Amino acid sequence: MDWRSVKFDWNRARAFLVTAEEGSLSAAARSLGMTQPTLGRQVSALEVELGVALFERMGRGLELTPSGLELVEHVRAMGKAASRVSLTASGRSQSIEGTVCITATEVASAFVLPPIIARLRRAEPGIRVEVVASNSVRDLRRREADIALRSVRPSDPDLIARKLRDETACLYATENYLARIGDLRSPEDLSEAEFLGFEDNQIFLDGLNALGLNLTARNFPVLFGNKLVLWVMVNL
Repeated sequence: MDWRSVKFDWNRARAFLVTAEEGSLSAAARSLGMTQPTLGRQVSALEVELGVALFERMGRGLELTPSGLELVEHVRAMGKAASRVSLTASGRSQSIEGTVCITATEVASAFVLPPIIARLRRAEPGIRVEVVASNSVRDLRRREADIALRSVRPSDPDLIARKLRDETACLYATENYLARIGDLRSPEDLSEAEFLGFEDNQIFLDGLNALGLNLTARNFPVLFGNKLVLWVMVNL
């Protein structure tokens, strides 16, 4: 390895990495136990050393520039290697500990994850789990979460994806509503029915029509961003 080609200070690289993961200088300074001006000077010095701009200000927070996005994964690998060195030196290289952020839909967070996390905590008590219950697609490249459970295939080629299982979905309605709309003998009979939809409803609409229904946006007079609330509304 040509060590002469390494032209930056690891402490400055660490300041950059923590700032990228925390999203602001103030949060990164608290995480590292240093003052915000000191941290800001380290990040600025790294930008000078590398000759690139790593962040741009967005309101009160910071966003990675294209150069910052390209570099952060390399620096993150360095950080993981540094952590392994510290663990080995302290004799804890075989322990599993740290924080893992998992994002899943509200329904999965409420009904699927609890027993899984309970088993994980019993097996590995050193792991701290953060759950982000959200239907939005979190940006794993920006470390908004470490693991995302979603019903769609990710489009980012740099993410590692694994199919867990197939799921069966059903349509539900109250008996009173079914009595109002009359006898249903075929999918076409639902063309005048009202459905409760999702905030981003096009995928759901296209999926139903692929099953033989003939629906349009007018069949969805009420949309929800929260699936748990939608489930309560279906039963009214």
